[in-house]
Amino acid sequence: MTRYLSALLFGCLVCFSVPLLGQDKTVMPQANTVRVGADGKFESDPDTALVQFNISAQEEKLQDANERAARAAEQVRQLLRNNGLGPKDAQVGRFSVDPVYDYKNPKRKLVGYRVSTDISIKLKDFAKVGPIAEGLANMDVTADQSISYTLENIDAAKVKAVEDAVRRAQDEAAAVARAAGRSLGELSYAAVDVSERLPVLPMMRAQVAGAAAAAPPPTAEFGAQKITVNAHVDALYTMK
Repeated sequence: MTRYLSALLFGCLVCFSVPLLGQDKTVMPQANTVRVGADGKFESDPDTALVQFNISAQEEKLQDANERAARAAEQVRQLLRNNGLGPKDAQVGRFSVDPVYDYKNPKRKLVGYRVSTDISIKLKDFAKVGPIAEGLANMDVTADQSISYTLENIDAAKVKAVEDAVRRAQDEAAAVARAAGRSLGELSYAAVDVSERLPVLPMMRAQVAGAAAAAPPPTAEFGAQKITVNAHVDALYTMK
């Protein structure tokens, strides 16, 4: 009998506690309030193109790998000069020197060294994106190339997306208040989430050296995709 009562009491506790798990502990329901959720967004043409790639040179000897990576870096510097840019317009994000092993060999035989560095270039003149992408694609030691577009002042875009979301939330809350024969009061609580979508374009490697020079690059004459910033707001308003 005692075991039966203990099991019954435990079951009752579970029945009463489970519904509380789904409740929002941050904002509890209040009298004379209306809670709404709304989405807002802001779209803009990008003002900056970010070209990212890495140089990776592998040779049996470390000195040879370093020399090959150095020659590739000089090619990149010359490519920048040919397009009216300077070497300082490129930023190095990572540099590494790694031994390369043959793991199929039971003794893990050392077969060479790899010298790698990540490089990024910010461009304000989108007309230079095509020639630089073409030049990088024709280099045999560059990899992981991509082009992304962004706004230099992305924070201002986020603010505008939030403002749009708040306006929508206020309009919805006002509609609820009017339907109830009330008027909308002050905003007493708000929680905001913001996300951004930046278009990324992978750069394709040229199949035949010099073939790309006879035709415009794939990005020629196309406009960059718009930057979209999305915001969601959960708002609590009082009702008069």
